Amino acid sequence: METRRDVFAILVLLASHAMTPNALAEHFNSSRQAVSNHIKILTECKLVKQEQKGREIYYHINANKVKEIDKWIDQFRNILQTQFNQLDNVLLTLKKQKK
Repeated sequence: METRRDVFAILVLLASHAMTPNALAEHFNSSRQAVSNHIKILTECKLVKQEQKGREIYYHINANKVKEIDKWIDQFRNILQTQFNQLDNVLLTLKKQKK
């Protein structure tokens, strides 16, 4: 299992609907145990919540935590956008000077 990609894929799957570890494992070429280990880490990070329904445990995405992470990432997104805008201005100035 390619860890980063598969963890992201698990989050994408859980964003659409709650799933059991077995249902998640069907989407990967790895063992249920490998998927369960990723779910455990995602649960510890509070990105995923679990809910007992009868004998099954369903996992679903924790939207509040995802929003919190998005807000944190947004700070860097804004910094990068400012830097890209400044770079665009420099390149435009250089292009005008060449003419």
